[in-house]
Amino acid sequence: MSLKGKSAIVTGSTSGIGRAVAEAFAAEGCNVMLNGFGDPAAIAKLQQEMAKKNGVRVEYDGADMSKPAEIADLVAKAQAAFGAVDILVNNAGIQFTAPIEQFPIEKWDAIIAINLSATFHAIRAALPAMKARKWGRIINIASTHGLVASTHKVAYVAAKHGIVGLTKVVGMECADTGVTCNAICPGWVLTPLVQAQIDARAKEQGIPVEQAAKNLLAEKQPQLQFTKPEQIAGLAVFLASDTASNMQGTQLVSDGGWTAQ
Repeated sequence: MSLKGKSAIVTGSTSGIGRAVAEAFAAEGCNVMLNGFGDPAAIAKLQQEMAKKNGVRVEYDGADMSKPAEIADLVAKAQAAFGAVDILVNNAGIQFTAPIEQFPIEKWDAIIAINLSATFHAIRAALPAMKARKWGRIINIASTHGLVASTHKVAYVAAKHGIVGLTKVVGMECADTGVTCNAICPGWVLTPLVQAQIDARAKEQGIPVEQAAKNLLAEKQPQLQFTKPEQIAGLAVFLASDTASNMQGTQLVSDGGWTAQ
């Protein structure tokens, strides 16, 4: 089944995994609603280039994913611009690391809001129209940390475990409606978020950045290479395809063997 003419929202899509996912759907002929923070000129350039390259409409909305009203407005704007939202990719996320007793309350609240609650609010807004049209694809970008835990990441791990659980419930409730809901669980992906962790480790330990990156991988993954954002994008396109139409409430893992151990 071709995705040409479908329309997608990809949250957190001005950089990293989200940008790769947005570009992949545009390449499939989908109209795309971008979302995220960044330099307005750079975002406008991304929007124009993506539209021109793929011959699709590319819109942008800077909704703050910690604010339910702005999330609902994002979905409404996409529906108005494209006529429908066929594909919803919940990708926006933030990170902070610290031992539990030192974890700032405001960081906990922000991570839960953006990494977990935003997904609920977006699905809640987009799902009725999907069900009415009897077709929709909801793709939640979870994490290996939605399946296993690491120290110092209490909010992120809690949020991503929540995403996996939410995905299961939505999948069950969407059974036989023409709408599917599934999650992708990447291991280490070299995004700006992860690069910041690597840089911090290198500085803290007084080692080269390249060595800090290898050490980070070796702690978790037997396969010592990062998953590429484009590989996650490929999984998202697969989940939107007819091939995956009988997948419901499940998780696709790309983690270099992290969770196989």
